[in-house]
Amino acid sequence: MGNFWIEDGETMLFIGDSITDCGRGDANAPLGDGYVCMVAELATAQFPDREIRYLNKGIGGNTILDLRERWVEDVLEEGPDRLAIKIGINDLNQHLVGGERAVSPERFAQTYEALLEHTGRELGCPVLLITPFYISVDGAENPNGAQVLELLPRYIETVEGMSARHGTRLVRPHDLFQRQLQYREAATFCPEPVHPNHAGHMVIADAVMTELTSQG
Repeated sequence: MGNFWIEDGETMLFIGDSITDCGRGDANAPLGDGYVCMVAELATAQFPDREIRYLNKGIGGNTILDLRERWVEDVLEEGPDRLAIKIGINDLNQHLVGGERAVSPERFAQTYEALLEHTGRELGCPVLLITPFYISVDGAENPNGAQVLELLPRYIETVEGMSARHGTRLVRPHDLFQRQLQYREAATFCPEPVHPNHAGHMVIADAVMTELTSQG
């Protein structure tokens, strides 16, 4: 029934920061109440013939360095058939703050590349990458918002480049939100530029489903 990237009987694992987490360890267990849950619900509605197991391994505040530290336990040992990664905005913000946990664009690229290479060797599963985003046109909502928007393209380009090299699926939420902001206020999608509300998560979930149902 239809074309869908995830096959019947497979396990799909999502990993990332708070945007993936969305309370998945609390009242909204096990998938949270964000785009991960929405993708699972949309897939169930559109592809009733597919019995798919979904795992959410998002943790709020994580950077690519945190993912590296828990990659074996949270990804490799789970052995998913499909993997989605959404990371980057905390890396950028930590870089602006500075300190030993700062993740410069170069450190982000090197660490992310190593994770994908390791995953390719150990699992060889198809991967979906989701670029970082910032729901603002001028950064005026936050004191460092303009700096975030200026630096963000470097992190996005890193993910895009890795997607091309590793042959992954790719979703670009930042472009989608920038288009939406031509017509609507940012408050439609978020209380502040980093964390989407329900409508913002729907934009991401819709983009993920569009990508996963494309011929690609």
